[in-house]
Amino acid sequence: MERPEPELIRQSWRAVSRSPLEHGTVLFARLFDLEPDLLPLFQYNCRQFSSPEDCLSSPEFLDHIRKVMLVIDAAVTNVEDLSSLEEYLASLGRKHRAVGVKLSSFSTVGESLLYMLEKCLGPAFTPATRAAWSQLYGAVVQAMSRGWDGQ
Repeated sequence: MERPEPELIRQSWRAVSRSPLEHGTVLFARLFDLEPDLLPLFQYNCRQFSSPEDCLSSPEFLDHIRKVMLVIDAAVTNVEDLSSLEEYLASLGRKHRAVGVKLSSFSTVGESLLYMLEKCLGPAFTPATRAAWSQLYGAVVQAMSRGWDGQ
């Protein structure tokens, strides 16, 4: 796989990272729209959320959004050396597998990430920027999928 275009990724991430909670909420709202079956996977203190809005406004889930945005930030920071994150991402994959996330759901997460970037960046979200993010996300998923392979 070709390495993603680092400068396009960094430049676009600077705009998103100014409001990580706001943009992370857009990502997860889109994720729940596309794959509502993921909502029951998010339970805190044995509490099942009745709606995506209920989930997206809970303090525990907002903390999850912050963590996801930090992982994306780490990938952006290490875009030229993603191998440095391989073990961490594989461990993250194992954690997601343990709570019932299916590997196939990462495709929907990728669509939701691109949607969030497009909403945040508007016309600055060019085809080249989309391609760079798709490559970066693909590399992250490849590393996380090792958590399903048992490697």
